[in-house]
Amino acid sequence: MCIPGLVPIVLTHARALLTSTAQGRTAYLHADLHDPASILDSAELRSTFDLTRPVALSLIAIFHFFPDDHDPHGIVRRLVDGLPSGSHVVITHSTADYDPGVARLVQTYLDRGIPAAARSRAEVESLFVGLEPVEPGVQPLHRWRPDADVPPELTDAQVSGYGGIARKP
Repeated sequence: MCIPGLVPIVLTHARALLTSTAQGRTAYLHADLHDPASILDSAELRSTFDLTRPVALSLIAIFHFFPDDHDPHGIVRRLVDGLPSGSHVVITHSTADYDPGVARLVQTYLDRGIPAAARSRAEVESLFVGLEPVEPGVQPLHRWRPDADVPPELTDAQVSGYGGIARKP
């Protein structure tokens, strides 16, 4: 999925950021998540990360643009397979479990030709198959180890998203 005009803006911003960081510590990789091998085999990844040591893979607010026919489970599995033991995977995902309006939003995306899917808690948990969940497991985002900064009046329906962290054994 590519939003016209967005890639040049992101690329320009990334290049600007790269000029202000230590050489070799930050990289920009233009790749398609549908093709995990293009990410795992990239020179940018290999020159930036030491994949003999654990890393964190953050898949934040992305898989709701990967319906089941885009094989999100396979994508996660292939990415995790390329990571060393001890690495952690973070996934956040929208859900319609608490607010039916999310299902209408997904339909709006679909009506405009943008792939989308809201997933249940069990479906989000299934993205972590083969990994060791970090407590408290998959939770509504605002309840995953909340601290004093989370407004007490915030509801599951307002957040309508799950998040979790798991470790590769």
